[in-house]
Amino acid sequence: MEAHHGGFLFTGSCNLKFDKPAITFDQQIDLLIKRGMVVSDRDYAHHYLAHLNYYRLGAYWLPFEAEHTSHTFKPNTNFNDVVSLYVFDRELRLLIMDAIERLEVSIRTQWAHQLAHSYGSHAYLNSAIFKSKGLHDDNLAKLKKELGRSKEVFISHYKRNYSEPSLPPIWAVVEVMTLGQLSKWVSGLARGQDRQSIARNYGIDELLLTSFLHHLSIVRNLCAHHSRLWNRRFSFQFKMPRHPEELHVSLNPDQKKQLYNTLVILEYMMNIISPDHHWKKRLISLFDKHPIANSNAMGFPVDWKSRPVWQEK
Repeated sequence: MEAHHGGFLFTGSCNLKFDKPAITFDQQIDLLIKRGMVVSDRDYAHHYLAHLNYYRLGAYWLPFEAEHTSHTFKPNTNFNDVVSLYVFDRELRLLIMDAIERLEVSIRTQWAHQLAHSYGSHAYLNSAIFKSKGLHDDNLAKLKKELGRSKEVFISHYKRNYSEPSLPPIWAVVEVMTLGQLSKWVSGLARGQDRQSIARNYGIDELLLTSFLHHLSIVRNLCAHHSRLWNRRFSFQFKMPRHPEELHVSLNPDQKKQLYNTLVILEYMMNIISPDHHWKKRLISLFDKHPIANSNAMGFPVDWKSRPVWQEK
């Protein structure tokens, strides 16, 4: 049997019957104390357990466990530190969502602009410019579904005023795409030069762009569902730049499955999209505010703050 802490995924077979009863918030506090956690303020602990869920917080006190089977904690494990780690992770998700939103809007713009000028106002309806008809049909079906439930004024305006084609132009439909859909529309382009026409706006090659978009769609879904980013290992790794020195970025090739490299490329892209941003300053401040958040657990090099990509220009 395999069980994922923090979720409900189980594989294999087991004949055990689940018989654990629900316990009150005060009983949860007593259980944590019994297992060795320091709870200096019961009212504080009661408040957070009542609003954050014991099971959700468990993902953040897991690293503090001395022995997982008995769930006993290492000496001096403090409930306040667990909450601080949770708050750090929540604020990190919000910070990342800010950067992803700017990047998503920018790539939507470039995708629509490049295809409209190369293939016309309804380029996305032309299956010939995509890798396969099956892939195109699937992407188009999902896009039509988004259009069907959209309440955007520009969509209803088009429907009222135009009969052919039945769908709006590319610069309108792109506004209802999810990031996951946008990723598939970009990577699904048959011609490398079409993908590169988008990527060159960010000074990168199309292989990095398409794989990073796929990776970001996973990260964004985790953020949108309030899932943990701290200490997470990603199953999908985006392709590392072939010449990172040309981008003036400091990646960590030894930790490809963790968050650090994602943040480096996001910061690089933010410098192009929004040059006057203060995103990296906010990221550094977040770590300074929550020293309990071990950056090594996210693949950060020990000297990350001194590397050029994180220095103020």
